[in-house]
This record gives sequence, structure tokens and C-alpha cells, in this order.
Amino acid sequence: MHAPAPLGVTRHLTALARYSDLSAYARQIQRLGGCEQPVRMEGHRLDVHAATGEVVREIVGSSLPAGQLLIRCNNRRATRCAACAEVYRKDTFHLVTAGLSGGKGIGPAVAGHPRVFATFTAPSFGPVHNRPSGGRCRCGSSHPDDDSALGTPLDPDRYDYRAAVLWNAHAGALWARFTTYLRQQIASRAGIGRSALRDCLKVSYAKVAEYQRRGAVHFHAVIRLDGPDGAEDSPPAWATTELLADAIRSAARLAEAPGPVLDGRSYAFRFGEQLDIRPIRSVDFAGTSELSSRAVAAYIAKYATKGAETAGTLDRPVRNPITDLIGSGVTDHARQLILTCWHLGTLSELEELRLRKWAHMLGFRGHFSTKSRAYSVTLSALRQERADHNEALARERAAEAGHPLPDPDTVLVLSHWRFAGTGWTDAERFVAHGAPPPDAVGPSATSAVPVLDSMGDLA
Repeated sequence: MHAPAPLGVTRHLTALARYSDLSAYARQIQRLGGCEQPVRMEGHRLDVHAATGEVVREIVGSSLPAGQLLIRCNNRRATRCAACAEVYRKDTFHLVTAGLSGGKGIGPAVAGHPRVFATFTAPSFGPVHNRPSGGRCRCGSSHPDDDSALGTPLDPDRYDYRAAVLWNAHAGALWARFTTYLRQQIASRAGIGRSALRDCLKVSYAKVAEYQRRGAVHFHAVIRLDGPDGAEDSPPAWATTELLADAIRSAARLAEAPGPVLDGRSYAFRFGEQLDIRPIRSVDFAGTSELSSRAVAAYIAKYATKGAETAGTLDRPVRNPITDLIGSGVTDHARQLILTCWHLGTLSELEELRLRKWAHMLGFRGHFSTKSRAYSVTLSALRQERADHNEALARERAAEAGHPLPDPDTVLVLSHWRFAGTGWTDAERFVAHGAPPPDAVGPSATSAVPVLDSMGDLA
């Protein structure tokens, strides 16, 4: 049931019903599929017949039912837009699954390639409150799972906040070093050189970053061995799951990313001692010690939509640490990590890390989900497939309405769109969600809420 519409919304919808097509207004909003922060664009698009120069379709933002073009925000964070994050999660699930079991252009033979699911953790920066499997925390308490103390330092004054922030900032570089060492270790175990390894084997992976409660980034990764041509090519017989797992252990132990020298201390970053490597078996395997492809894909997709807010911090960039952090609800531990980023961001020797820009991410500036080129289909390909599907539906609707659109191969698209704001008007929000606008959303045309891809029809 929709809540009663505010008076201003009722008047706006009544005027629309009187002077324009209210159903077209509703369709434009509903095409966004629940986006919580749609992007508003002003401008126009012309579809011109390439041979004759005839304008076969014209779209002007001001003539659309909402007065502007509305498109999805496509934010991957569930805390920012649950609807768009769910699309991203599903895309990531299909991307990972295709690299494990086939599909989306990847043959089913890939399911027989050696592959493991590995978790790489951060080193210690000082003891924190935890829930050890063997008993009580070092503080003497048995913390419940939802205890806000979990992940916070036992002694904040002795916790190495600088190293924790710099670890996050160098985690991506450390992963790159690890992949280099991994190829070296595989070649060593095979008794061949690295150049010869490229001729008979390719290492493919898909990984996602996750924040531990202490605010340190760690990685979950699917790592797979292929033949030299990638997923469609079988690796040599000596490339076994056991060899891969052993090479990962050695590479994780050897990999090191050099850091800066601050106040006479030289920083270098390695993975923590906790390294979990588990073979991935068949699609439907339901055991406990080994993982199925579906379980791994679901796990990675789940964390692809999370950010640093899982560590009790912010999900938006910090503009001013004083005004943003007072009353923001972040934990004392997260606040100290953010302020450490802010202070280190003033140092010229750390300029390239852009720590102030990424303070809300506790210094981490990499992509949350990444993959090697040959692992599987790309997110761009999945999005293009969805856009093509939406375009095909639009053509079907146009044909049913008696206004068939020309073959896209014969049309030149001339478009110019400019950013005009974000969010819903009060009336749009009511149509989308049947609820009055939340408090403190600012101007009604730049307020906030859910999304599909209307650019599938209009881009």
C-alpha cells in the first residue's frame, strides 16, 4: 500500500494527468528499476539515417515525461544504492561462475581446470579484540558476534595506525607482486623457465577485496590454471591443483611491496601469516572442507558490493575531517584510521597515494573486484548484453505502436547530454516508492533513492 501523497505531490501528479501522459511518466521512472540516486541529464539525441540524412528519431530531455533524462547511478555499494548494487552483485556472480563452470562465451571444459579459492590476510598492526575459536579474547571476555568492540585495538595508544593505513594503500601493489612471484614459483616447480611457462600455461584469477573488522583489507581470490590460450585451452598434465596450492603458499610468503621511509622508519608490506587455500571441485559439490563453484561465486559477489563501511566507517569521501566525523556514527577506531589518512595525506613523499581522497576507504584505492584478462567474460560485456536487450525491447514496443525504428546499422547517433543533478523529485519518489521524501535531502530535484538502464533505450 502506498502512503498518502503529500499535497504538493498530489498537485504535481494531477497537473501531469491533465496535461500529459501520466503513464509515460510512471514508465520512465519504473525503468530505473529502483535506483536510489538516479543521475539527471539535460540535452538531446538525434538518430539520423546514414544514407539520406533523414532524422528518424529525436529525443529531447526537456520533452521527456520527467523533464530530464534519468539514468541509473550504477553504484556498486549496497549502502549507497541497494538496487544498483544488486545488479552489480549478480553481474559479478555470473562473471565468476563463467570462469568456474563455463557460460557467457566460456566453454564448459574450464570446469576441469585446476583452481583454488584463496584468502590473503593483512599482517598484525597490534592486538585487537576478537573471537578466537579456542576460547576467550585476550581481554578475558567472550565477545558476541555483534559486539562493536570486535576488531578494535586492545591498546589504541600502541596500535600502529600508520602501518595499517599504508598497508591498505599498498595492498594492490602487493597483489601485483604476488602474481609475478606465483608464475615464478609455478615455473620452478615445473622445472622450466618463465618464458617457457608462457608457452604452455596461463594463470587466471578473479579476486575481491574485503575489509576485516579492524579496517585492514584482505583478498579473496579464485586462481585457475589454463593452457596458453586461456580458458578454452587445457593446461599441461603436470599443472595440478596441488602444485598450484603449493606455489601460492610460496609466492604469498615471498611477495613484498616496498613502502615509504617516514621518520627514519622504512616500510615494506607482506601478507599476513594466515593464508587459507581450498580446492574448488564440481559445480554441485556440497562438502565442508572443499568448495563448490556456486558457493565461491556467491561469496565473491557478496563482498563485491561492500565497502569500508563494514569496518564501521564512512561510505562517502571525507571533505572535512572535523565536520564529517563529528556525529557521523563512525567508531573511534575507524575515526583514527581516517584521521591518520588525512594527516599522512599532507606529506609530499606520499602524494601519489592520494590518502586524503581515499580516507573514507582507510587508504585503499584499488578496485574492489578485479580479474585477469583471460579469466572470463567482462562486466562491460555483461552490461552491453543488457543494453542490447533493452534496445531490442524498445524496438519491439515501437513496432507494436506502429512506429518501427530503422535498422541500427543504418543510423548515425548524434547526442549531447550534460549532468543536471542527482536524485528524485518528491513526485518521482512517490511514484517509484509510494513514500514521502526523507528528511534533509536538500533541493527536491537533487534529493536521493532506487534504478534499470533507461540509457538502453536512449544512449
